[in-house]
Amino acid sequence: MAIEDLSKSTRKIIFWIVIILISLGLLINFALATKERLERARADEVKEGLGIPTLQEQWEKMPQIEIPEIDEESMKELEEFLRQAEKEQGEIPTE
Repeated sequence: MAIEDLSKSTRKIIFWIVIILISLGLLINFALATKERLERARADEVKEGLGIPTLQEQWEKMPQIEIPEIDEESMKELEEFLRQAEKEQGEIPTE
């Protein structure tokens, strides 16, 4: 039985099966070649080629934030100020 003797729908099914099999073969070949290429490339060379700075370099370039020391008296003043602000906000009528 020749392919020409089969119905059109059967020929289409065979055609698409062949196309899918060829596509899968090419995809697997591409994936394996890419994997091999990536394994050969050293990570340091790739990183340098892309110009990605290390986390340590980024950390060193960041400005250091200095947190001021707050004594107990200043903390009490701040708490009192916040309480007064809350009271004042409660007294303001909202529309």
